[in-house]
Amino acid sequence: MNGNPIIIFPEFPSFSELDEEEVQNVLSYLTSVPSVAASKVGFILVIDRRLDRWAAVRATLLRIAGSFPGNLHLVLVLRPTALFQRTLSDFLFKYNKDEFKMKVYLVVMLSSVTELHAYIDPGQLTTELGGTQEYCHESWISHRTAIEAFALMVKTTAQTLQAFGTELAETELPNDAEATTTLLHTHALKKDKMKEDLQVALSQGGRLLDCINEPLKTDPEYNMTHDELENLATVQRLLGQLDETEAAFDDFWERHRTKLEQCLQLRHFELHFREVKRLSGFSEVSVSPAHAEHVLRELSSHEDKDVLDRALSLACEGDRLIENSHYAEDSIRPKCGELRGVCEEISSTLRSKKNLLLRAMELHHALEKDGIFLLASQPVDRCQSQDGAEAALQELERYLDTAPLNFIRLLFGLHQDQIERVFQKQSSVQEMFERRRVSLKKLAAKQTRPVQPVAPRPEVKSPQSSPSKAGKVCVLVCVCSSHVMNELLETERAYVEELLCVLEGYAAEMDNPAVAHLIPSSLLGKKDILFGNMPEIYQFHKRTFLKELEAHTDCPELVGRCFLERMKDLQIYEAYCQNKPRSESLWRQCSDCAFFQECQKKLEHKLGLDSYLLKPVQRITKYQLLLKELLKYSKGCDGCDDLQEALSSILGILKAVNDSMHLIAITGYEGNLSELGRLLMQGSFSVWTEHKKGHAKVKDLARFKPMQRHLFLHEKALLFCKRREENGEGYEKAPSYSFKHSLNMSAVGITENAKGDNKKFEIWCNSREEVFIVQAPTPEIKTAWVNEIRKVLTQQLKACRGTHTHTQIHISLFCTNLWETVVCWSKASLSVDASEENDGYSSGEDPMNSDPEDDVGKKLAPGKYTVVADCEKAGPQELSVKSGDVVQLIREGEDGQWFVRNLRSSKEGWVAAANLLSLISESKSSQSLSSSGNLDLDRARPE
Repeated sequence: MNGNPIIIFPEFPSFSELDEEEVQNVLSYLTSVPSVAASKVGFILVIDRRLDRWAAVRATLLRIAGSFPGNLHLVLVLRPTALFQRTLSDFLFKYNKDEFKMKVYLVVMLSSVTELHAYIDPGQLTTELGGTQEYCHESWISHRTAIEAFALMVKTTAQTLQAFGTELAETELPNDAEATTTLLHTHALKKDKMKEDLQVALSQGGRLLDCINEPLKTDPEYNMTHDELENLATVQRLLGQLDETEAAFDDFWERHRTKLEQCLQLRHFELHFREVKRLSGFSEVSVSPAHAEHVLRELSSHEDKDVLDRALSLACEGDRLIENSHYAEDSIRPKCGELRGVCEEISSTLRSKKNLLLRAMELHHALEKDGIFLLASQPVDRCQSQDGAEAALQELERYLDTAPLNFIRLLFGLHQDQIERVFQKQSSVQEMFERRRVSLKKLAAKQTRPVQPVAPRPEVKSPQSSPSKAGKVCVLVCVCSSHVMNELLETERAYVEELLCVLEGYAAEMDNPAVAHLIPSSLLGKKDILFGNMPEIYQFHKRTFLKELEAHTDCPELVGRCFLERMKDLQIYEAYCQNKPRSESLWRQCSDCAFFQECQKKLEHKLGLDSYLLKPVQRITKYQLLLKELLKYSKGCDGCDDLQEALSSILGILKAVNDSMHLIAITGYEGNLSELGRLLMQGSFSVWTEHKKGHAKVKDLARFKPMQRHLFLHEKALLFCKRREENGEGYEKAPSYSFKHSLNMSAVGITENAKGDNKKFEIWCNSREEVFIVQAPTPEIKTAWVNEIRKVLTQQLKACRGTHTHTQIHISLFCTNLWETVVCWSKASLSVDASEENDGYSSGEDPMNSDPEDDVGKKLAPGKYTVVADCEKAGPQELSVKSGDVVQLIREGEDGQWFVRNLRSSKEGWVAAANLLSLISESKSSQSLSSSGNLDLDRARPE
C-alpha cells in the first residue's frame, strides 16, 4: 500500500468481552504512534476471524465503527473458514452492509491469506498471516516504553533549562564584590547540575539508539522493519533537540557568566577606587606624639605598598574594561580620568603630609624635652626657701621669654604651609560653590518671554457680512451635523444587528445538541469567557440606547445629553474589555474547530468570529470620534456644553478601560489594589534611586544605568513595577507588571526639576531619606505627571489644613528666626556632593517650582506668581492666562481659586491656584511640595 499504517487484530475469541474504555484507550494509543503524515494517509485494519463465527465478525466491525479515533482507509476481514460460517458471513454481510457504514474507503471480506497478500505485501505481515516479518511483541513494547520515557525526559530537561534561564535573566546584579562572587559560584553550581542532567539524558538516548541498532551490529545485512525505522528516527530527532537545547543553553550561560564576571570586575574596581580616594583623608595634624607616630606609620605603610602605582594600574584596568565592551562603561570612564588626575595630587600630598607629620613629631618631642628639663632643674626642695624660690622664678621667666622665639621658628614652616593650603582649598571650594550657585540660579529662574511693543493698528471697519452669506454658512453647518448624526445612527443600527448575529449564530448554537459533537472539549462550558458580557451590551443598545439616539435624529446638537444620561450604562464596556484577553486566548485554542467553521458557513460571513468579538471595543472607541465631529459643527448651539462633557466622559471611560487592562496585569502585589483609590495615571519611565544614611548619600551602585519601571499613580499610593513582555500574539502578547515598590502618597514630596533636565523630576519621602529620580519619555509627559501628583498632594493638604494651621504658623516663624543666624554661604555647602560627577546626576540640587499651596504658611501671602499652564477664560469673572505670564495675588477665594492681576495685560480675574508657581513673595522659597505640608528648613530663606 501507499505508506498506510497497518493495525492487525489477531484471532482473539474474547474480544467482545473487553471493556469499551480499554479498547478505546488501546486504539487511541496505537493511532498516535505513527507520524502525523502517515496518520493522514489513513489506517488499514486487518481483522483475523478465520477461527471465529459471523457474530464475532459483526461485533468487531460495529465496535471499530463506533470507537476508532483515526482516519480509516481500508478494513480487510479474514472471514470464518468453516463452511457454514463462511456462507453465512457472505449472506449476512451483503444483507447488513448498511449497518457497517463508517468513514472508510472500503470494507473487504477475504477468504484466505492469499487474497490478503493481494492487498498487503507479505513483507509487511507476520508469519501468522503468511508474511515474512519477524515480530516480537515484548520487544516492541520495550522499545515503545523506552522511547516514551526518553521523550518525557527530554521535555522535562528542556523545561528545567528554560526555567533556569529565566531565573538567570531576572537576577539583579549585587552591590558588592563578595555578593557577586557568591552569586557567580551559586549559579555555576546550578549550571553544572543542569549539565549533568543533560548528559544523563544524552546518555540514555545514546543507549536507546544502540539498542535499536543492535540487529545491525550482529547482521549488517539486516533490513529494519518500518516500526524500527520509525523508532530510530524518533530517537534521533529527540537527540537532535537535546543537542540544540544544550547549545542554546551554553551560549546563554556564557553571556550570563561574562556579565557576572564583568560585574565582579566592576565591584573590585570600585573597591580599589575608594581605597585610593581614602588616601587623601589622612590627618595633617596630630594631638600627641603617639598619634603622630601612628599616622606616620600608616602613611609609610601605604607608600611601601606602592598604592599610587596600583592606582595607575587600576586606571589602565578600567581602560581594558572599556575596550572589552563592559556594560558599565559610562561609570568606569569618568573614574579612570579622575584616577589619573588624582594620582599626581595624592603623590605630592603624601610627601607634604609626611613632612608635616615629621615637623609635628619634632614639635612634640621638643615640648616634652623642655618640660622634662624644666622639672628636673627645679626640684621641690629648692623651692622651700625664699631665695631658692626667687631663683627658680627668674629661671622660669627667662625660659618663657626665649621659648616662643624657638617654637615660632620651629612652627613657621608648618604654619606657613598650612595657611597656603587652607587658602588654596578655600578658593577651590568657593569656586565650586560659585559654579553651583550659578547653576541653581539658572534652574530656579523661570524664562519669561519679553513683551514686544506693538504699534496699534488703525481701526478698520469690517464690512457687514451679508445675510445670504451667513445663511449659507449656517445651512452648511447643519448639513454637516446631520451627516455625522446619520452616520452615528446607521453605524449604531449595523452594530446592533452584528451583535444579534453573533449571539444567535454562535453563542446560541453552542447550546444546540445537533452540533454538540462539533464543539471541542476545551470549549465546553466556556461561553461566558468567549463572549463576555456581549448579551448585556446587546440588550442595552437594542432596548435603550438606539431608541434614544433615534429620538435625536432632527436635533443632533442635543445628542450629548443622551450620552451623559447613559454614561453609567456605557461602563459595561469595561468588563468586556477586561475579559477580552481571556476570550482571545480561548479563541486561539479553538479557532480551527469545525464548529466555528460550520457557524461561519451558515451565516455566510467572510470574516471569522474573532473579527466580530472585536466590534464592541471598536464601537466604544468610535463614539468619541463621532462626538468630536458633532462638537465641531455645534459651536455656539444649546447642546455644545453637553457634547463637550459627553466627549470628556467617553474619553474617561476609554482611559479607565486602558488603565484597568494594565492593572489586571500587575503580579506580586500582596495588598488589595482597590484600596489604593482611583488610578489616575500610568506609564513607563527611567528611574534612579538614592538613599541617605546619616549625612552621607548612597547611590544605588547596582544601577549605573536607569531601571525601567512602569509607574501606577493612585489617589493613595504610587506603585513601581517592572514591565515584562509576554510571548504570543494578540492579547497574549500583552505585557505583565511585576510589583517592585510602593510609596504612600501621604508621605511623599516632589521636586519638579532634577539637574536642569526638563524630562526629570524627583519623588522623595522621609525628608529625602529616599529619593527616586524619574525621567519621562518627553517633557509633556513629565509635566502631566507632575501636575497630577501636585493635585493629589494639594488635595491632601487642603484636607488637613484646618487641623495643622497652628503648627504651620509655628514652623513658619521658626524658619524666619533660623535664617537670621545662618552664615551667608552655608546654604551652598549643603549641595556639595563629591559623587555628583560619577553618576551623571545629583539629587543634592535644591528642589524648585513648588506648588503655591504646598504649605499653609503661604496662604494669603501677597506676592508674584508665574503661570505654569495655559488657562482659557471659562466664565465672565475668570481670567485668561498663558504659560509664563506673571500675576500678582490680590486675594484667595474658595475651591482653590485666586483673584489675581495679570502684570502683562493689567487685567484682573479668577484663576486656579494649582496653575500658579511662587515667584516673589515674603518667603523666597524653592522647597519641594510634600503631602505633609512641612517646610524643608534647609530650602526656605526669607528676604
